[in-house]
Amino acid sequence: MTEDRIKLIQPLVGEEELALIDEVLKSGYMTEGPKTKEFESKFAEYVGAGHGIATTSCTTAMDLSLRALGIGKGHEVIVPDFTYPATADVVRFVGATPILVDVDPESYNITAEHIREAYTPQTRCVMPVSLFGNPIDIEPIEDLAEEKELYLIEDAACSAGARRGQRRTGSMVDLTSFSFHPRKVITTGEGGMITTNSNELAELARSIKKFGMTAGAGGVSNFARAGTNYKLSDVLGAIGVVQLSKIDEIISKRIELANNYDKLLQDAKGIIPPKVDEGVRHVYQTYAVSITVDGARDRLIGDLRERNIESQIGTYSLHVQPSFAEVARIGNLETSEMLYKNLLALPLSHYMTSEDQERVVSTLDELLGKYQSGG
Repeated sequence: MTEDRIKLIQPLVGEEELALIDEVLKSGYMTEGPKTKEFESKFAEYVGAGHGIATTSCTTAMDLSLRALGIGKGHEVIVPDFTYPATADVVRFVGATPILVDVDPESYNITAEHIREAYTPQTRCVMPVSLFGNPIDIEPIEDLAEEKELYLIEDAACSAGARRGQRRTGSMVDLTSFSFHPRKVITTGEGGMITTNSNELAELARSIKKFGMTAGAGGVSNFARAGTNYKLSDVLGAIGVVQLSKIDEIISKRIELANNYDKLLQDAKGIIPPKVDEGVRHVYQTYAVSITVDGARDRLIGDLRERNIESQIGTYSLHVQPSFAEVARIGNLETSEMLYKNLLALPLSHYMTSEDQERVVSTLDELLGKYQSGG
């Protein structure tokens, strides 16, 4: 008898989302409207920021952030090499030059030392990533940014609800970008959000995402600058409102599951669980373990799939991707490449049971034992 599939992720959605979608459809207001504005306001309040600006995705949120800061041709932007391609792609979209740097082997995040090594007089911005739900070590980075007069745009696609001490992701840097893709902590299907404490940057971002529009005399709009259309529909905004009401429940469950994985993997051979600093709230958008058996990670993904267990790589080392072959880099990026080859994302779904997790870990142990014995 085939065992039930253990899914990598399952969004926590249900009747509440459907009810609010129905309300939006009946209102006849389906473009960006009151529900999206409510989502923006409540999300900004949740992360401790002054403003929330909803967008069509985290990618467009990062693009919009760069444009609001005036980043473009002739500017360099420092980006971690270990990230999803969108983080560096948006730099190229605005005409600036991404500079790829390595990451820390334990947090998987960029550090102030990496940034300092890559800095040149052309550097205008740094785009650190709070990867997998683990918030960046912000204080050394913001000290360096102040010293070098650099902007900070945090790619927090995975990190809604994360915090370092009492400092919440979304309120720590000039502009923060979030994702609401179905694999993220909360989801609207597709969608993103910028948060900022700057009134000026918020106004600019809102204008650029609506074709460069600004309010004119007598309520007639003017087009003050070049812009585009990154507006989030009210249908997706309504889903976001409901999802946000569940965010702490979702995060608590993910932390509970991650802690249980930590216990189950205590004596595992060939697997290193993720490390979390003291005082950090890691939200575990991804529970990524390092596989130390040489060449085993990709084989594991296929063999786990045959056992009805979904898994995935951690993320990408950009410099080994064809699209980034000619992109500037600092150093040999060996940590990024090592993580790309060896990190394995384990299933972490709200509906998982402890028995599911035991099955995942026992299957991993069995397969790794088989590989090491020559099987």
